[in-house]
Amino acid sequence: MMSRIAPLDPPYAADVQQHFDRIMRGKPPLVLFRMMAGHPRAWEKFRGGSLLDRGPLPLREREIVIDRTCALNECEYEWGVHVTAFGAAAGLSEQQAHATVHGKADADCWSPAEQAMIAAVDALHARATLNDAEFSALSAHYDEDQVLEIILLCGFYRTVSYLANALALPLETTAARFPQ
Repeated sequence: MMSRIAPLDPPYAADVQQHFDRIMRGKPPLVLFRMMAGHPRAWEKFRGGSLLDRGPLPLREREIVIDRTCALNECEYEWGVHVTAFGAAAGLSEQQAHATVHGKADADCWSPAEQAMIAAVDALHARATLNDAEFSALSAHYDEDQVLEIILLCGFYRTVSYLANALALPLETTAARFPQ
């Protein structure tokens, strides 16, 4: 399957290769990155989101937010990339990876903090806001910088989902697929 907008093919311009090397740490660049890099303004804006770094959340929480957001947006491309690249390092079990796609926020496989975080992701997806109870539950477990990061990650990966889905990016051959 071909992307609706063609990704760059190697060899890449030196500045593009530098960005790929920094983001991918020696691995081949993802189709998403190759497609975005072919459009300098869009690539700059995408990278300018500054959410491709570690940030104030531990890897586990970061990946739960990203995986849940991508699953809610039916973005198998990005969900699969993240589960494959970061799932094990984030300590996500097979049951938890499955739950990011098919589980409820209060599933037993999540800690109370993770349940509050997933409920917030679900609320942001459904309503683009958090009510007082959802914000209070999230704030009981995460500091202000982490709360902001959760909200920003939801928005950024919703945008990534739009890109991957609308442009019909072919699934990465090494990435996981949604569980049935």
